[in-house]
Amino acid sequence: MMKQETPLDSALKEVGGASALSRLMGITSQAIGQWRRVPAERVLQVERLTGVSRHDLRPDLYPRETAGAA
Repeated sequence: MMKQETPLDSALKEVGGASALSRLMGITSQAIGQWRRVPAERVLQVERLTGVSRHDLRPDLYPRETAGAA
């Protein structure tokens, strides 16, 4: 059974992998390799560099607005 692609996987795919993203971010690829999910302080930078939405990367921090929200 294949593992479902995560938003982090999608972000890495967009830029060509952990090495490419690490170069763009100025951190080591080993640091990115330790992420289970994008750290809160890196979400907006990863969104800007990869085009993967902050709502997908960290829905716990950036929930989507619902149509019925007041």
